[in-house]
Amino acid sequence: MDDDRHDRGVRRRLTAAGVIAASFLALTPGVAHAEPTADEVREEIERLEQEFSELNEAYNKAKEEHEAAREKLEEINEDLAETEEEVEGLQESIRLLAGTAYSGVDYNSLVYLIGSDNPDDLLVQSADLNYLSASQQGRLDRYTEQQEKLEQLREEAEETEQEAQAKLDEAEEAREEGEAKIAEQEALLDDLTADEQAAATAGINTVSSSASGTTYNGPATGDARVALEFAFNQIGKPYIWGGTGPNGYDCSGLTQAAWAAAGVSLPRVSQDQFYAGQRVSWDNIQAGDLLFFYNSTAPTHVGMATGDGRMVHASTSSKPIGVVELTSYYRQNFVGAVRP
Repeated sequence: MDDDRHDRGVRRRLTAAGVIAASFLALTPGVAHAEPTADEVREEIERLEQEFSELNEAYNKAKEEHEAAREKLEEINEDLAETEEEVEGLQESIRLLAGTAYSGVDYNSLVYLIGSDNPDDLLVQSADLNYLSASQQGRLDRYTEQQEKLEQLREEAEETEQEAQAKLDEAEEAREEGEAKIAEQEALLDDLTADEQAAATAGINTVSSSASGTTYNGPATGDARVALEFAFNQIGKPYIWGGTGPNGYDCSGLTQAAWAAAGVSLPRVSQDQFYAGQRVSWDNIQAGDLLFFYNSTAPTHVGMATGDGRMVHASTSSKPIGVVELTSYYRQNFVGAVRP
């Protein structure tokens, strides 16, 4: 299955340039082989950046749902094992009960009591047998009930396992589509000069990075400073789909881990982190605040303000974790900030 997914990703990459060329030809009808301008490339790259973040969020959501389904499956399987064990224990009692019924002997019958050498003793025994009969009926009822539960658990386990696999497939598809967006960006930039590439990516490119992390020297204090010191120490590490560290992160994985270092627990995905603190306006952003972008009700990208007109974030798989200027591009796509 992994090979098939890889092949699909390769095919997307091979066709990315053709798709982009066709889309830009559509922008200039009647002009054969029109080359996109640097501004058109910039707009397209910014669009692809947003689409990548949406796919990353879809990936994380699907992975979370997959994990929840797997945990549910584990609980079902534990219950299933316990129920199977109880059913096996009840089966011996049911077999004995069935054998007694098959023999046709009624130890409570008047004929049996009259023919006995000691009817008084048998009356006591009869009372015991009545009790045992009620006990056996209870076991029979319990056996039937547990057999039904066993069947339901088996069906639920199968459905949950299928659901978990479907969510995993959904996540992998989002990841492949996201990588295709990166391939489209690279195909666009390959046809530009160095100056044009710089102009096309000026709004979203990182302005600092390091292979071994760096030190935060901004104005943050308290927990915010601890969180930013952690985040800055991750600069230069790779963006990893679904990454929660320590070798790499995605956008919400980085902010979650950074604030966890300060003892603050955040949800896993951007859309949930958006509701995990005090809402802050753009003009009141402080160092350590979480900045959200692209969707006003369900943001798909998050970074952390550094307090000096920049933010640290994990953007896409084409770039390492780094710091960016809060340019007009980010201001235009800003949907809110949260102070954990």
